Amino acid sequence: MSSASVLFDAPGRRGRLRNNLLTAVSAVVMLAILVWAVLKLDEKGQFDWAIWEPFLTAEVWQGYLVPGLLGTLYAAVLGAVFALVFGAVFGIARLSDHRWIRVPAGVIVELFRAIPLLLLIFFIWFLAPNVLGSGDYALFAIVLALTLYNGSVLAEVVRAGILSIPKGQSEAGYAIGLRKGGVMRLILLPQGLTAMMPAVVSQLVVLLKDTALGYFIVYTDLLNMGFKTLPSAYPGTKLTAAVVIGVIYIAMAMALSAFATWLEKRSRRSRRTAARPVAVSAVEGPAGGA
Repeated sequence: MSSASVLFDAPGRRGRLRNNLLTAVSAVVMLAILVWAVLKLDEKGQFDWAIWEPFLTAEVWQGYLVPGLLGTLYAAVLGAVFALVFGAVFGIARLSDHRWIRVPAGVIVELFRAIPLLLLIFFIWFLAPNVLGSGDYALFAIVLALTLYNGSVLAEVVRAGILSIPKGQSEAGYAIGLRKGGVMRLILLPQGLTAMMPAVVSQLVVLLKDTALGYFIVYTDLLNMGFKTLPSAYPGTKLTAAVVIGVIYIAMAMALSAFATWLEKRSRRSRRTAARPVAVSAVEGPAGGA
């Protein structure tokens, strides 16, 4: 018996006919909405060549889109590196045998997972000048907020990945004389890393897209340069710019996902693991007690 048949009965002849009919109707409705949207955009002149032409010029890419893209990638890379370090440290700390390490680590992780990312960015951005003196803290606010929020989620990914390894693996390490640090470093982390990979990459894609929140604190990123500064220099291109920016974000996310898929397959071929892949849904909700 398949796992699907345990959850629900396979539809019969009338059920399949009904499902096919509903699918066809939904497709027609969606197509009608798409045609209506295209006609409305054409009516507003959004398909005029004069609106799209600037995006085929070197001036627009060199002066607006490329600098914005570099700003986005810079913030994303810094945020990803620090978030991975934060997640590894606090994920392992939550598994500590010492309560004075485990409890504070759990409180910090749960605290920053619960705060909305945009609120965290605003808080750091407004607080930094009062603590560090006057200056431009847009990049600092975004990177620190991305680190704290995504690092807290990654901490749960790390914890779940290590806990997904059967206890026999660590018991075998203790049996040959390894201490807990050695078991963690030589047995649990190498195997857990492969199990964590899908969830880690999924969170890094979220981090990449979250850099767009820098728009609200005027950080020089792709969204700010392409959706705010560019239309002021080329009037009427706001919707066009949004389409181009959206395509760039999709391309970056797909490239990151493809690289992660290749890396995961390579890791699984070169390293055997008894752990199952960690699902993102397993760490999105409130974690267990500290």
